[in-house]
Amino acid sequence: IMGLDMTLSRKHYVQNWEHNEDKYAVSVKLNGKPLPTMGKVTYVEEEAIYWRKANAIHRWFVDKLSDGVDDCLPIQVSIEGLTDLRDKCYEVLNWGHDEEKASEILPTSSGFFFGGTEYDEYYFEQIKETADNLDRLLKEHDKLKRYNNGHSVEYWYRASW
Repeated sequence: IMGLDMTLSRKHYVQNWEHNEDKYAVSVKLNGKPLPTMGKVTYVEEEAIYWRKANAIHRWFVDKLSDGVDDCLPIQVSIEGLTDLRDKCYEVLNWGHDEEKASEILPTSSGFFFGGTEYDEYYFEQIKETADNLDRLLKEHDKLKRYNNGHSVEYWYRASW
């Protein structure tokens, strides 16, 4: 089914095998069974947040982080960027269902199979889900860095339609 599909991925740098391969080995399981690897896993990537036809959120990523260029290529997102988006979502929600304020803070965007551009219940539901998901993700971020020996955790946004 055609439509705007959007993903925020979290990519963990896990290379820890240079000096003591056995102690810091990373193993991967698929369906409960060890996944054969070449032995040196460097990154683990997960889908952190998925949206469907949340065109206002898509527009924020494109406008703020890709200079308005919407080419379906991955866009790296900083923690500061994710915090800004979460704060914008809460700002919209704090105004209640004020369509005028919503259109100023997180405007919708029309496009091929992007879904509706109305500031309706679906719009506000997407904004609330985004705020909640980003809040959870941001709270996990520092814990992940500590757990991962300070190695990097990267965030990437990608959309397709």
